[in-house]
Amino acid sequence: MATISLRGTEIHTSGELPSVGTPAPDFLLIKSDLSEARLGDYAGKNLILNIYPSIDTPTCAQSTRVFNEQATSMENTVVLCVSADLPFAQSRFCGAEGLENVATGSTFRSGFALDYGVQIVDGPLQGLTARAVVVVNPQGIISHAELVPEIAQEPNYEAAKNAIV
Repeated sequence: MATISLRGTEIHTSGELPSVGTPAPDFLLIKSDLSEARLGDYAGKNLILNIYPSIDTPTCAQSTRVFNEQATSMENTVVLCVSADLPFAQSRFCGAEGLENVATGSTFRSGFALDYGVQIVDGPLQGLTARAVVVVNPQGIISHAELVPEIAQEPNYEAAKNAIV
């Protein structure tokens, strides 16, 4: 269990992020067309998992925009924005914003949040995902993992970008 905060109030996650240097846990996420996405679908590519509570909050929306912009200069890299939002909401947001360089994955019907230790277990956002960034290299090994200590804070974009091989 990790401790983070929501506007200064302590809350907790279901576990810890996977460690740098370890194989990334397999996952199941639901894409905007309701098909499934798994870790193996991204084999041979860098994968940035931009994890957050909901696309309908300002910081989550901003991180999606920033990673969308950065993705244009990162070769052999997929940015997958992960939240508990339904795939329709994720798709609506990206369409309305004109974001074409990120993909979305919903934890709807999956154990992703528990497998990656990011499910919030108490407080008003209980059941949603904490804000985190996990970078997986083309061999499936984690090269960067950041659990953002304050949910309203943006992640360290530069550190994620620097973890790309």
